[in-house]
Amino acid sequence: YFRNEGSLTSTLRTLLFFTALMITLPVGLYFSSKAYVFEGSLGMSDRDSYFYAAIVAVVTVHVVLALFVYVAWTEGSRQWREGKQD
Repeated sequence: YFRNEGSLTSTLRTLLFFTALMITLPVGLYFSSKAYVFEGSLGMSDRDSYFYAAIVAVVTVHVVLALFVYVAWTEGSRQWREGKQD
């Protein structure tokens, strides 16, 4: 019973961590890349910088989702192996 509760807590922590990443990272990278990289360093217009910053945000969402799937997969297979050995 206690092993299952620890597993649930670990899963919830992982989910909350990636939820926070999913909210903050794409939004933060969108605005920072728009202001500092595309408009500041590269001197792009407003219209172009919106487009490229959106691409950065979408790629970031995909990277976070891929990391979540990887972590969930490895955590699940680890728990399955530990349960199998008992």
